[in-house]
Amino acid sequence: MSGRVLGVIPARLASSRLPEKPLHPVLGRPLIEWVWRRVSTIRVLDAAVIATDSERIVDVCRSLGAPVVLTSDAHPSGTDRVAEVADRPEYRDFACITNIQGDEPLMAGSDVERAVELVREAGWDVGTCAAPIATREDFERPDVVKVVRARDGRALYFSRAPVPHRRDGFPSEEDLRGQDYLRHVGLYTYTRQALARWVALEPSALERIERLEQLRALEDGIRIGVARVERVSPGVDTPDDVVRVERELERSIAATSHQ
Repeated sequence: MSGRVLGVIPARLASSRLPEKPLHPVLGRPLIEWVWRRVSTIRVLDAAVIATDSERIVDVCRSLGAPVVLTSDAHPSGTDRVAEVADRPEYRDFACITNIQGDEPLMAGSDVERAVELVREAGWDVGTCAAPIATREDFERPDVVKVVRARDGRALYFSRAPVPHRRDGFPSEEDLRGQDYLRHVGLYTYTRQALARWVALEPSALERIERLEQLRALEDGIRIGVARVERVSPGVDTPDDVVRVERELERSIAATSHQ
């Protein structure tokens, strides 16, 4: 399929681990500003917009000159917030919609390009990415979401459990760097039809068990293609994450200034 691509950045004010996360200062600027600056450089996107439930975030975005939409505060997920924006009259001519997390100021543009390619070029209903699991600790952590793929790259299952399970012992470091042990990157590109179908579905049994909304889509037969990428861009969920991201941003800024 062809058609233009809309990037949507859902930014909800409430956060359990980092209060008012989109407005939290990172190197003296609100987190959402860093995310917007990164997303605005991604060339595969024909347009991008921030979707939020907060007037305060709207004010910050407008001060940056960033397109922003005030959405309902009743959405149960970022996907629903993205769908509301995609259904607005000014965005209905976009064939593909990319959901980019509002807490990832270091999102790789190449990852977004891979997710879009899976939909526009390969014909999947939804495209996403996954990276090798670096350590045994990450493999066992429930907050690191794992994905198991079929031979053609189709997502078979997402889980917080350490999957695929190795019957003959724990996977080696070499195994974890391979094609079979992957952690999900929280990035999606949908066809317009797939996004509308996804949000129209009721939460599924597996989704409720794992607390992973993508299982709802899989259970209903929505085909999700998964591209393997080299690494996961660090996101911001905790104060410790802020420190790590600030260090990476400083390195990135220093490298750019020396070019």
